[in-house]
Amino acid sequence: MIAEKPVVEGAAKRPEAKADGSAPTVSNVPFDEIQVGLTASVTHRVTMADIELFAAVSHNHNPLMLDAAFADAGPYRRVIAHGMWSASLLSGVLGSQLPGYGTVYRGQNLQFLHHVGLGDTITASVTVVEKNADTGSVVLRCLCENQDGVAIVRGTAEVLAPRRKTTLPVAELPQVQLVHHHQHDALLRRCQGLEPVVTAIVYPCSEAALRGAVEGAQAGLITPVLVGPAALMRELAAGCGLSIEPFRIVDALRPAEAAEAAARLARDGEVGALMKGSLHTDELMSAVVRRDSGLRTAARISHVFAMNVPTYPRLLLITDAAVNISPSLEEKVHIVQNAIDLARLLGVSRPKVAILSAVETINPRIPSTLEAAVLCKMADRGQISGGVLDGPLALDIAISSEAAQTKGITSPVAGAADILLVPDLVTGNTLAKQLAFLANAEAAGIVLGAKVPVILTSRADSLRSRLASCAIASLMTAARRATTGA
Repeated sequence: MIAEKPVVEGAAKRPEAKADGSAPTVSNVPFDEIQVGLTASVTHRVTMADIELFAAVSHNHNPLMLDAAFADAGPYRRVIAHGMWSASLLSGVLGSQLPGYGTVYRGQNLQFLHHVGLGDTITASVTVVEKNADTGSVVLRCLCENQDGVAIVRGTAEVLAPRRKTTLPVAELPQVQLVHHHQHDALLRRCQGLEPVVTAIVYPCSEAALRGAVEGAQAGLITPVLVGPAALMRELAAGCGLSIEPFRIVDALRPAEAAEAAARLARDGEVGALMKGSLHTDELMSAVVRRDSGLRTAARISHVFAMNVPTYPRLLLITDAAVNISPSLEEKVHIVQNAIDLARLLGVSRPKVAILSAVETINPRIPSTLEAAVLCKMADRGQISGGVLDGPLALDIAISSEAAQTKGITSPVAGAADILLVPDLVTGNTLAKQLAFLANAEAAGIVLGAKVPVILTSRADSLRSRLASCAIASLMTAARRATTGA
């Protein structure tokens, strides 16, 4: 967390890399070596990551430290660091430098004299002022100053100093990744003021499925209609402490019956969206995609994952990862157009589409590279509209401008893709799950191309993912109402 730039006098020395390349070591200052006047310090510039990490560890959610708009109206007119953040720098000096390894806190008396603003550079220093041979305790004067020499924190600390000299390799601290949910939070904010979508929850016969319906209703995104075995759903709700009494219930004993009943409700205009419960995806989708379902449109039905990836600066749409197994070129035209239309609806004025393959050059032995070239030409001729297409592109080129520069590739999409068009379902499903389970991404799932949006959820989805899926359905429904007046 802390990038240290120490200034040390006396015996408390910072480790240095060894000439032979071995790990650096550091020694503490045992009680017998401590002298009055010894001092050690650390200097650090405050970043937003520091403040957010401290908030997460301390559970201090004060918006003066986390919300720029709130802080702008506060007494300092800017984001500030927690008061104890400065004190934690002092703790770091005591535990790592002077006295160092083996030190135990006994007491601390600090005055907080001035605020610390985002971007300030703070120097935290400790100086030995007293030692007690009977108890092994040491009293140190503590001071934190900013870059202008203004005292931030002043006081004393009493510690038990280690008795033995210890030299150890410097511990390599774990890297910490801040996981933000800005993209999905933005979706939820855009739904404020919209009318809840009447949504058929298809066979919600698990706690996760039933809870998703309740949570969506509590968030004001949907008005659930529960389609499934009535007795079982009521029993499950009672066992989970969920209230479903306000919701309409349509009794359907088996998953296939529930899917058919929900599709009829959508066809007849009684619901504006469908949401997958605890049945299999293919059971639900078979009722939607049938030619006589009344839910088909001229567009190809396809699926999009809207991914909030902590290490990527924009919402990332991945298609298709759930419906079309091995789509043809003609089907990919519909799939990519569906995704472009969704991205535009979500606020991306001209989405950038990366057509993924294993390489960036056209290779007749790799069909996805040929299809990528054709799709790009179709976009040039207006057969695919509203987006900027490029491909074939490998994944690293699509999401990393540095990778594109390294490989010498110039592309309007490289490093800035809004949409990843994958070669087939296996690729898309694997990619989405890799991001979710290895990169802490959250995925909202939606089926496009039908007369109503179909929300696909998973038992592993977080509450935020479920709500984001409902938010996309809400925005789609609001757009349809604005266009048709229905």
